[in-house]
Amino acid sequence: MEGLAALPGTVTLATALGVALAIDRAWGEPPAWAHPVVAMGRYLGALGPRLCALPTATARLGGALAWWLGAVLVLAVALALDIGVVALTADDAPLEQAVLRGALLGVLLKPLLAWRMLRDEVDAVDHALSQSLEAGRSRLGWLVSRDTALLSETEVRESAIESLAENLNDSVVAPLCWFLVAGLPGAALYRFANTADAMWGYRDHRRWMGQWAARADDVLSWVPARLTALMLYLAAWRWPDWRALRAEAVRTPSPNGGWPMGAMALLLGVRLGKPGVYTLHVQGRPLLAQDTPQALRWAGRAVVLTAALLTMGYGLYEGYTHV
Repeated sequence: MEGLAALPGTVTLATALGVALAIDRAWGEPPAWAHPVVAMGRYLGALGPRLCALPTATARLGGALAWWLGAVLVLAVALALDIGVVALTADDAPLEQAVLRGALLGVLLKPLLAWRMLRDEVDAVDHALSQSLEAGRSRLGWLVSRDTALLSETEVRESAIESLAENLNDSVVAPLCWFLVAGLPGAALYRFANTADAMWGYRDHRRWMGQWAARADDVLSWVPARLTALMLYLAAWRWPDWRALRAEAVRTPSPNGGWPMGAMALLLGVRLGKPGVYTLHVQGRPLLAQDTPQALRWAGRAVVLTAALLTMGYGLYEGYTHV
């Protein structure tokens, strides 16, 4: 007990991650009215059409200013909550303080990650495909922004698994990483940046207003995306061939999305791709029905491994600084 009390940060982190993932597994997402990511989306959605209508240079500047205004608001709210948690637990004994603080932070962290929803949506696409191709296409439309009307059965499966791999980083690993680095404000800022990229960061009429949002997400996702690929390999009890993985990762337009998607393609031994944009693991076989459950198992293990790795890493760091 004394050893745990001497490492309060590690106890707080472990408790927060455990509570957040336990709530996610048991209840999934909070209602829309209480969901911070929904609020971020409403802010971005309200400004997007106005920024799109501006001339190029003005749209670029306006998009950057709107991003920063949203980021400051998100950081302010998250920091206020963080300070409130510290104030509420200030009078407890060291170990009880660390556990209670971690539990409260875990409750606040949960809406900033979404493993159960991602898992359930990918599984729902697989189940819909077992009924009919049209049902699978329709359900995939809940998960991806691309047009699904003309996709084949194999392409529907590819899209679902690509979304699983990429969003494993965006919705789980990266928020956990930034929570480790900067607490609740770090996780909240990442989710805002990722939501802004998802809504604004397109190479169409939105490209100028979303230029800053896309670059910010690229920077904040750089390390977590590569960590996600590593966690997928470890979840499959394999060590990555970094040269082969990098060769696949650079095939995608995104500097980050190709890492977890490439890892999944190599691990399953299958081709993944977006028609007319990229193909990963060209020499791989077509996807089969049993590949989706396997991908979901590996992704689930990767979530647990990520939480464990971050906690152990922080524990080693805190132990070293306390020597």
